[in-house]
Amino acid sequence: MSECISIIGGGSWGTALADLIAGNGYEVTVFAKEKEVVGGINKDNENGLFLAGHKLHSSIKAEALEKIKESKVPRAVWAVPTQFSRDVAAMALHALEHSSVMIATKGIEISTGELIYDILSEELNSNLTILSGPSFAKEVAAKKPTAVSIASNDEKERSYWQEIVSNTFFRAYTSEDVIGVEVGGAIKNVIAIATGISDGLGFGLNARAGLITRGLAEITRLGLSLGAKHETFMGLSGMGDLVLTATGDLSRNRNVGLKIAEGLSLKEITENMKMVAEGVFTAKAAHFLAEKVKVEMPITNEVYKILYEDKKPYQSVMDLMSRDLKSESVK
Repeated sequence: MSECISIIGGGSWGTALADLIAGNGYEVTVFAKEKEVVGGINKDNENGLFLAGHKLHSSIKAEALEKIKESKVPRAVWAVPTQFSRDVAAMALHALEHSSVMIATKGIEISTGELIYDILSEELNSNLTILSGPSFAKEVAAKKPTAVSIASNDEKERSYWQEIVSNTFFRAYTSEDVIGVEVGGAIKNVIAIATGISDGLGFGLNARAGLITRGLAEITRLGLSLGAKHETFMGLSGMGDLVLTATGDLSRNRNVGLKIAEGLSLKEITENMKMVAEGVFTAKAAHFLAEKVKVEMPITNEVYKILYEDKKPYQSVMDLMSRDLKSESVK
């Protein structure tokens, strides 16, 4: 009998990982909040709400998220958006007692400034691992070649999850740098909003390249201040994920930036989105975290002002270009 693995969260990414893991020979149950997701997976082998048009592995089952209170889950993938993770963790506390949990969520909690690993460390008594890297759910579901990072403080845990997810089209590399992998995965969403704004305003490829490169400098500065390793930001969960999210047409965060450039308000944009663009929340959380740890993050701060203080995007660009001249050093 194959090992059972649960996916907590039925969005596009959780569903794509469920399909990946089921295809690797594991029994998979998806715990989803939305009734349409549960019904669609069980009746039609499809998540029509978040991953429409993709037939899932026939062995995947789905349960209502509340059912996790009655379950015992030895191994799970966490795919709940960051801002809802603490509440869901309280619900799943007993189910995940001493379990092995791979976190597939990226972001920073607004109310605390904490990364997702720290949130779940506080709320769950589980062995935690982080998965991050350049990976659009639709492309993973379509079995297109993908490479990611898996980080944990426990060598056995990261190696175990590496084996669970890896196959001929999905390749996982391991890392000991939990903080670095988290920071790269979180802040790249904010920089992707910035590049979307720039592209939408017609500023061109030079501007996009500048934003990505200086955005990586911001990500690295924040990560180093929190104890991350510099080389992590040159890898898949750093530069790799940033380039994908800042340039890819499937990027929800880049699309938020494009719509901001069109003149839409944040409220108008988010009301019409089925899936969460984590960068919208992370911009606020990262702005306050940067102030707290005294790290300079000018691009992130301008995105925050555009989203939450109604600053005009064109003025933000001019302010960034008019800053005091300085060295390119990350420090």
